[in-house]
Parts: sequence; structure tokens; C-alpha cells
Amino acid sequence: MDHIALHTADLLDLAATRWGEKPFLVDGQTTLSFSATRERVRFLGAALLSRGVSAGDKVAIWAPNCWEWVIGALAAQYIGGTLVTLNTRYRGHEAAQILRLSGARTLITIANFLGTDYPALLADEDCGDLIDIITIDGGDQDAFDTVMNTGKSDLVRCDSSAQQALDKAREAVSPEDISDILFTSGTTGTPKGVITRHDQNLRAFSAFTDILELTAEDRYLIINPFFHSFGYKAGWLSCLLVGAEAHPVRVFDTEQVLAMIRDRRITCMPGPPTLFHALIHHPGLNAADVQSLSKVTTGAAVIPTELVESMWQVLGIETVITAYGLSESCGLVTMCRRGDSAQIIATTSGRAIPDVEVAIMDADGQLLPHGETGEIVVRGFNVMQAYLDAPEATEQTIDASGWLHTGDVGALDTDGNLTITDRLKDMYISGGFNCYPAEIEQLLARHPAVTQAAIVGVPDERLGEVGAAFLVATDGHQPDHSALHDWCRQEMANYKVPAHFIWVDALPLNAAGKVLKTTLREML
Repeated sequence: MDHIALHTADLLDLAATRWGEKPFLVDGQTTLSFSATRERVRFLGAALLSRGVSAGDKVAIWAPNCWEWVIGALAAQYIGGTLVTLNTRYRGHEAAQILRLSGARTLITIANFLGTDYPALLADEDCGDLIDIITIDGGDQDAFDTVMNTGKSDLVRCDSSAQQALDKAREAVSPEDISDILFTSGTTGTPKGVITRHDQNLRAFSAFTDILELTAEDRYLIINPFFHSFGYKAGWLSCLLVGAEAHPVRVFDTEQVLAMIRDRRITCMPGPPTLFHALIHHPGLNAADVQSLSKVTTGAAVIPTELVESMWQVLGIETVITAYGLSESCGLVTMCRRGDSAQIIATTSGRAIPDVEVAIMDADGQLLPHGETGEIVVRGFNVMQAYLDAPEATEQTIDASGWLHTGDVGALDTDGNLTITDRLKDMYISGGFNCYPAEIEQLLARHPAVTQAAIVGVPDERLGEVGAAFLVATDGHQPDHSALHDWCRQEMANYKVPAHFIWVDALPLNAAGKVLKTTLREML
């Protein structure tokens, strides 16, 4: 099936026609076929229209991986809305900031996840244009099932106005419409909304499914969170592209994942290296339990060659592929290919996907030859449209020649394999999550005992990298380490919480007053 010039609504209609009653979403006790998924999307789409959502409106989702997340996303897109994703680890003020910046008017969320009432976190926050909250599990807000059933009852009873409104909205969508806005914090500490279109996303992940050789016979365990491009676009959207079964996982638990692989005969699974490290070293691992697993994708951290070899030999996985992407590139730029050596898979991120260029550029804007190190730049159909309401930032990121400046440093070998050696923007990756020092520094500076903060990423055997915070105390008062750690867990997503706190009299600065992070790393 050629999906390059399609809107996601077109894809859903085609998938329902082609694969019908074949299972698409398998979530606990709930199994939805491709046809049933489309039916529920239309029910919820009709309900959203009746609640005032129209083409171009932003619909945000703040919830863990579950079937309702997928229905909510597809329903918003089916009627021409734009999806906005929120990290489930956000605290209230972090989520409210994204809601304000995006202009979201509708939020689909959850009242109880890991003991947290998400709507309650927003009770005292300025959420901008938000006027409607729908909760997956009820609570004090309108329940997801109730809202969906309202749309169902309107359509089933042949309410002509509801049917006409839904059909009109569906017919008006175009492949060039905005699909989603995914927020990335960047170096300024202020989140930036990355705008991508439907045709871009479907074209990129058609290439992904082709290279991975994902098919309708696959059962795909999705552990990566849906709020991230790899859980969403390389996850359930890719399953929709090829007719595969999507099995979402709400919370990673090694024993649960091993049981799901065994019981559901999972064939494909993405995840950061930490996930596969945990599986390989789990005392309850039985090779027979994971023999169905034949293909995996990984990345987002340094990968030891030994880990790749263990994935082949211990887990018995036939195809291991590493990839590189960023939100600004629809989440995908390069991939290794089946048959690549362990050395290539472990030390590079593979080669550009079809119709995408990857090059290395120096500080003067000159392209560099193979083997030389410089900034990784990308050009092609997968480059974002813009940052939301940030023309200057967009212009700084996409140059006049169409090159997307990633801020990552790397080199290309003669075969086009990309090696990432550093990050211009000081971002580090902890357990598969992007951590932006400027954002964490701003959050730390809210603590009354902290007058200055600087964060650097440091190696960690389990998580790949963790944060080390260098702090200057207010009036010389240094709070207890555990108290500061507890405060951080209340104020920021847990993957942002530094693992190390180092108190210093002053931060090292250069002549321009910029913190010398190289010096900080040398102090560790």
C-alpha cells in the first residue's frame, strides 16, 4: 500500500477496509480490530465536533500508552484537528506550559495513573485556551467512554446533522494538513513546538516499516511512550501502515514484558538499550520465552557492541536495527539495515532513509568530506514545517538551503553510516529520555537555597547518562541531599532529576559569562 500522499484519516479508512476484523490494538482485556478502531474513531470524532472542536484546533493527550490514547489521537486527526502530546512525567506547571504554548482547547487525560490525578495537577494552573477535559477513567471530568458513546448514539440514531458534520470534516482533510505538534525543550529551556504534516509522517514511517520489514504478521510490543515520536510514529502509526498488531505497555516492568513476549508471541519491539540490558540480565530470563522475538529497533544512547551480540545470541533476535532521529525530522533520519555487522549497529546510527540527505557541516556552513567531524545537518521531506509561533528559532534551525541544523556533532563514513560523537546543545539522554540542561537549570533555580545551577550529563551504566548538578547556594546554605532530591521529584519529571548534586562556591565562566561545562566535567 502506497501511503506517501495520504492523510492519517485516509490511512485509517484504507486499513479498516484492507484488514477489517484483524486485531489492531491489544491492550489488556481490550482487543480492537482495524474496523472497530475506525468505528470508535468516528464516534469520538463526532462527539468532539459536537463539543466545539473544529479543523485546526489543538487536541492534547496526557496519558500513558493505552487504546484510548490511539482512538483520541486518530479522532482528533480524522476531523482535521492537530494532535499535541504531553509527557506523562510532567508536573502540573510543566503540562500547563505546553497547553498554553500550543493553544490546546481540549485535553484527553487520565484521573489515576501511578497514584497521580492528572486533572488535579492542573487545578491551580493557567492552562491558556483549554476549555474541555475528557478523562480516560472517569473522575470529576467527562469520561472518555461517555463522550465516545454520545457520538455513537448520534450516528447510530442517524442524526443527520451529526453525520453531515462528521462527513464534512472528514472530506475536508488533506495530506498537507498539520498532523501534530511535539514539544522539545531545546537549549533555551523554553519548550518549542515542532510542527509536522500528515504526508511527512506517513512517508517517513513507510520507509521505517520497509527497512525494518514490519508486516501484517507482526505483533508489536510498544514500550516507548506514545507522547514520544518513537512510541507514536514508529509504534502504533507504523502498525496502522502495515496491518500489524499493536500491544501497548503502560509501565515498563521486566517480568511483565517477558511474560507478554511469551504469552502473546511478540515478534517486534523497540526500546532504548537499557531495556534490552534489563531483559538480558533478568534472572528469570528463559530463552524459550523470547524465541518469537525476531526484530527490534534501538538507539537514543551509546550501545556497546557486546549488547548487540547478546541481543543476537542470548535473546535470539534475528534483526537488530539502530536509528537516529529528532522531533524536527518527524522522528527519523537514519537507520541501520538488516545484515549490518555488530560493529556498525553499535557504533553508528546507520544510513539515511530514502529521499533524505544527511551531511556534516562546519561552523562556516561548508559541507565536510567523509570522516571529518562537524554538525549533523539533514535535508528532505522529513524536515519539520516550523517551530510553533517561533519564526526566529525556525530560521536559526533551517537554513536558506533547506538544511535542518540538528545541533548534534558527528561524522559520516564512506558508506554513509552516521556516527554521533557529541551534542552541540549539551543535551543528554537518560534512560531513553532527552534531558535539556537549560530547562532543568531553570527548574532548580526555583529552589530557595539555589542561586545558580549548571547541569552536565555523565555516563551511567544502567541509564546511559544521568545529570550532575553543580549548584551555588544562596547565602551559603546547602539543603540536605535527600531533601533536595525529594524537592526535585515534586517539581520536575523524574527523568530530569539529577543523580548527583555538587555544591560549589562559584561556577566557572568564560570571558562572555558563559558557564564552562567542559570544566565542570573535568571536576567530576
